[in-house]
Amino acid sequence: MTLSHEDSVRLFRNSAPYMNAHRGKTFVIMFGGEAVLSENFEKLIQDIALLHSLGVKIIIVHGARPQIDERLGLRAIQAQFVDGVRITNKPTLECVKDAAGSLRSQIEALLTLGLPNSPMHGARIRVCSGNLVIAKPIGVRNGIDFEHTGSVRRIDVEGIQDQLDDGSIVLLSPMGYSPTGEVFNLSHEDVATQAAIALKANKLIALSEYEGIRSGDKLIRTIELDRLKALLVETEVSIEQTCLNAMIDTVEAGIERAHSVCYDHDGAILKELFTRDGCGSLVMQTHYERLRTANIDDVGGILKLIKPLEESGVLLTRGRERLENEIEQYVVIERDNMILACAALYFYEETDLAEIACVAIHRDYRGQNRGERLIKALREKAQESDIERLFVLTTVSSHWFLEQGFIEKTIDDLPVSKRDQYNTNRNSKVFMLSL
Repeated sequence: MTLSHEDSVRLFRNSAPYMNAHRGKTFVIMFGGEAVLSENFEKLIQDIALLHSLGVKIIIVHGARPQIDERLGLRAIQAQFVDGVRITNKPTLECVKDAAGSLRSQIEALLTLGLPNSPMHGARIRVCSGNLVIAKPIGVRNGIDFEHTGSVRRIDVEGIQDQLDDGSIVLLSPMGYSPTGEVFNLSHEDVATQAAIALKANKLIALSEYEGIRSGDKLIRTIELDRLKALLVETEVSIEQTCLNAMIDTVEAGIERAHSVCYDHDGAILKELFTRDGCGSLVMQTHYERLRTANIDDVGGILKLIKPLEESGVLLTRGRERLENEIEQYVVIERDNMILACAALYFYEETDLAEIACVAIHRDYRGQNRGERLIKALREKAQESDIERLFVLTTVSSHWFLEQGFIEKTIDDLPVSKRDQYNTNRNSKVFMLSL
């Protein structure tokens, strides 16, 4: 499908806030050797190069399992695994070095591509790789010697940071080196996880054959770490185990966000990072404060929260009885049994519209993205009910809703029943958001 000129301009404008947010940040992007075999791999590398051109500091970590297996097969060497971990003897290590070196050259060549008809014409991207991962042997486990299979001992943070600050993309292979001069075969999951943690990266992006984390038929767009762990106990999810482990370990170690997207989907990384809804799954740190659907026990806390706003005329007055009847339409943010923020979602029958109302945040807790969390939760709730547009009436928060992507409309755009109830004395402005 070809975008019209207007759609292209709108798309570019809508991505601008994300460009500003990501500039100067450090992303670790990991993928297995299977991604290299994808028909979409060249475009994937071009998208990573595009991220770099937008000011993102990039560390690429690649795997090589299928390429190693291919070389073992050509040399009639039997692959050996124990609990999913490869035993790397000397002949296998030669295959590892051959496969990793070949892949590194292939990725570097794609990042260097600058022909006039290529997306990154004239970009002149520098790629740095080398002995930036210090490794140690796994050793003997349950009587089995894993020989040259190792794990990450240390990441050369200063060396990598110098290269990033110098404008280079850093490329890490699934190999590490010891102070004694030995080479070890590492898992790319281990390298990516330890690199993200050591460098205090802003994001880990894991590429896999799955579009994200699926629970049954549902793609989980956003989930907090504690909820993900609970979900893994309750049910099975569909995602590569290496990606899942890396996402959990990095977020648990303090990395704010970890994403999973599909390497076969054209533009998946760009859609995930530069559009509001993304196209994969995001695992984020667990908030000390809990966002949840309100219940009848929250009525007193909500009334206390909204009373000052009602008295000042910012919100319409809601009595206890009305609030009790509508309590299931509210979401709240709670900390230590105190309601810090709330918002409600009202549906209008026979329309594709829903109303966001009664958005309130305690005055001592404003300015820390709680309003954004409320809106995001209500958007997801609306989308589950096949709502196509949200609207809000406000007298004092116009700019804030514009920042959330709402567009100013007129009273005529409201549902008929809401239009009939419109209070001309309040003269509220109307804003809408397409989902």
